[in-house]
Parts: sequence; C-alpha cells; structure tokens
Amino acid sequence: MLNNKIPPPLVMLIFGGLMWGSTFVIAPMTVVYALKLGLAVFIVVLGVIFDILSIYSFRKHKTTVNPLKPESSNSLVVSGTYQLSRNPMYVGMALFLTAWSVYLASPLALLGVVGFVAYITKFQIKPEEQALESLFGSEYSEYKAKVRRWL
Repeated sequence: MLNNKIPPPLVMLIFGGLMWGSTFVIAPMTVVYALKLGLAVFIVVLGVIFDILSIYSFRKHKTTVNPLKPESSNSLVVSGTYQLSRNPMYVGMALFLTAWSVYLASPLALLGVVGFVAYITKFQIKPEEQALESLFGSEYSEYKAKVRRWL
C-alpha cells in the first residue's frame, strides 16, 4: 500500500510535473505576465509562511517532522498554525501547487491541486491520524473535533 511511503514533497513535485504537462494538452490562458507572477509569488509566500511556522512549532515541541513515521511523534502540536489546520504543512504544499497553477495560467492545472489534496488525504493524512489517535487518544480526538483537516 502507498500509506506513508512517498515523501509528501516528492508527491507535490510529481503533481507539479503533471500540472506542467497539462499545458501541452490544453493551451494556457493569456494573462498579463506581471499579474500572474505577482499573484503566484503572493500565494507562494503564504505557503512558505505556513510551512515555516509549522516546522517551527514542531521544533519548539521537540517532535518529529518526518511524515513517513508519524508513530515516532512524542508531542501533539495544537498551537500556532495548528489552530487553523491539522495539516498546515500540507496546506503550504497545496498553496505552492496553487501558485504553480496560477503561474501556468492553466485551468486544467488546477486539477493537480485537487489530485494532490485527494492523494495526501488518503495516503498520508488518514494514516497519520490513525497513528496520532493511537499515541494521544482522547487528546487527539478532541483536537480533531475542534480543528479542520485542511482549512
């Protein structure tokens, strides 16, 4: 099974490549370069902020950021960006792909963002949730009830 087998940044890059490939299937829209670049950079900055603050929270709580071994977590992080999303690092990656889609100016490329979210939810997030439920029990269940999986 693919559960927790492929590093999420690699999954993001694969979907990014597929998104680029989609521009050969359907021609991108004509958009003023400065507009699409400016919007893409803005979205990337949001993604970077999500990721940096999320990693900082994990480091502060001295727990693993390795998504392939969620069972090695020793602390449940529920502060900072984790008050907005249970998976802010993946939100950051989805924002990177959204920015890529904007830059490519391809409506078809947006399907790559949808595909990434679906793949990460099924093969990464759900197995992580099971591991965290086992490790932290009712504390994690209460957190899940208060904070959304994505946004």
